Amino acid sequence: MNSRSQSFFVYFLLIVAIGAMLYMGFRDSGTTTEPLTINEVSQAVQNGELARIIVETDDRIRVVYKNGAEEGVESRKEPNATLVDQLLGFGVTPEQLTPDNVVIEVKPPSVWGGVLSSALYILPVLFMAGVLWFIFRQAQGSNNAAMSFGKSRARMFSGEHPTVTFSDVAGVEEPKVELAEVVEFLKEPQKFIQLGARIPKGVLLVGPPGTGKTLLAKAVSGEAGVPFFSISGSEFVEMFVGVGASRVRDLFDQAKRHSPCIVFVDEIDAVGRQRGAGLGGSHDEREQTLNQMLVEMDGFDTDTNVIIIAATNRPDILDPALLRPGRFDRRVTLDRPDMKGREAILRVHVKGKPLDPQVDLGTLARGTPGFVGADLENMVNEGAILAARRNKKSIGQTDLEEAIERVVMGPERKSRLISDEEKRIIAYHEAGHAVVMNAIAEADPVQKITIVGRGQAGGLTWYRPEDDRILTSRKKMTAALVGLLGGRVAEELVFDDITSGASNDIERVTQMARMMVTRMGMSNELGLMTYGQKEELIFLGREISEQRDYSEAVAEKIDAEVRKLVDESYKMTKKLLTKYRRELDAVAQKLLEVETLTREEFEKIFPPPFPKKSGTPQIA
Repeated sequence: MNSRSQSFFVYFLLIVAIGAMLYMGFRDSGTTTEPLTINEVSQAVQNGELARIIVETDDRIRVVYKNGAEEGVESRKEPNATLVDQLLGFGVTPEQLTPDNVVIEVKPPSVWGGVLSSALYILPVLFMAGVLWFIFRQAQGSNNAAMSFGKSRARMFSGEHPTVTFSDVAGVEEPKVELAEVVEFLKEPQKFIQLGARIPKGVLLVGPPGTGKTLLAKAVSGEAGVPFFSISGSEFVEMFVGVGASRVRDLFDQAKRHSPCIVFVDEIDAVGRQRGAGLGGSHDEREQTLNQMLVEMDGFDTDTNVIIIAATNRPDILDPALLRPGRFDRRVTLDRPDMKGREAILRVHVKGKPLDPQVDLGTLARGTPGFVGADLENMVNEGAILAARRNKKSIGQTDLEEAIERVVMGPERKSRLISDEEKRIIAYHEAGHAVVMNAIAEADPVQKITIVGRGQAGGLTWYRPEDDRILTSRKKMTAALVGLLGGRVAEELVFDDITSGASNDIERVTQMARMMVTRMGMSNELGLMTYGQKEELIFLGREISEQRDYSEAVAEKIDAEVRKLVDESYKMTKKLLTKYRRELDAVAQKLLEVETLTREEFEKIFPPPFPKKSGTPQIA
């Protein structure tokens, strides 16, 4: 009997019990005449007042008088004793009990009457038992049932009706090939066994958030057609000692019963962090859970076709015992997709959505460097929302391009009131960025300039590369420094004053220059060395400080080299803006008129003096 049938049966019993109790109560309260005692009945028999005595139950009788009264008067006799014996005991003679004087009628007992009489004693017990059962089920529903602490909370999917397959996952072709082997082993194990091959017991999916690790695991379930258990790493650990290890044992017991199957543990770093790093030493609950997982994955009794797939974006903090061969044999990395991968992901997400024929997914993919699958899905959804807000019947190119800006920088803030002077300063600031970037061959081409605020920015200059690049040269980084300083230098040249609008630009310039000196060996003075060691929080995994492993003299040289890089970039920026002052004024004036310039409109005002080279994207 399933849980729904059990609930219906218990509720039915409760309703019957309450109805029967109400019926008995109403029946007892329906008698308005004061009941006679057996002594009064015997006195009425002796006086010849009664015409008939009706025995209804063992202790209930009804008397009818000779005066023609249609209603009888109830009276109760002693239980376990006959009516005749009791009347004779109270002085009634046998002659007075003859049919000529009074008729004694015994009614046969009613089946339902007996049931209801018995239920009168049983119903309170049933009612209290039902109330206790209801309270216990409510506690179970809120995950507080004491009996279910050690049970695994994994959700099992049969795989008979897959919702996600490999065709729904794009931009991760190499990881799909790796996991296709797992699917093939589950479908045709003999093909591998006859060659002596051993399928990996565990596959660890590693990648930044949003790259599709969980989606890929769902696709494996849909392709394999085998039972699929899904659980999060945080669902193992509770505040009670031993619960996590018990849940691990229960999970693997379920998996072995449904073998061959797949167990997917999402965010395994919640339970798989390196042991000995917690506040509780090596005896806290999380480490006991990890120990049990290590035993289950590769212990004495693990000869089953159970494959573990886990996902994490922090493989550096996992315990080494978890990553060794025999547990997680294979590590599959899901990186940020390249331009072709982004275009394939966009094709998956726009499937089933009405698109304008002019929509170019290749251009959108080129304009979203660094985006992961989740970002692209969000971008397409934002574009659909914008199109619906504009009462369109299809999603256009402009909707999707504006959605990119909304995802990166937030919505436009056209309602913000600014003075004409501030608007003029913002226009020259953004024009300074654009003119400098356009004048340097190594800088990326400017795609859009606007003085309409987004997020915390008063305006923005959007420039991006023509294609994806893995490596960044020193010339590219120097060009980025010069471009970031274009806004501040433009303010100095035009207004002979500076504002706080360049604070974020200066911060990024300083960080980039220090990284070039201390991390990338791009300083001739300090040479090919890395300076400083990062320290991270054990629990958060965030960088909190940098441990100095160099002397004060070297620290002075680092500061001098950083200042030298920034000063050289500043001089180059000032030289370029002085040279192209006419173009700077023209771009700023156009921005004051139309507020936003596209790449084509900008290059009509200031054609690039040198052919552009590809690089890394930046926003100023």
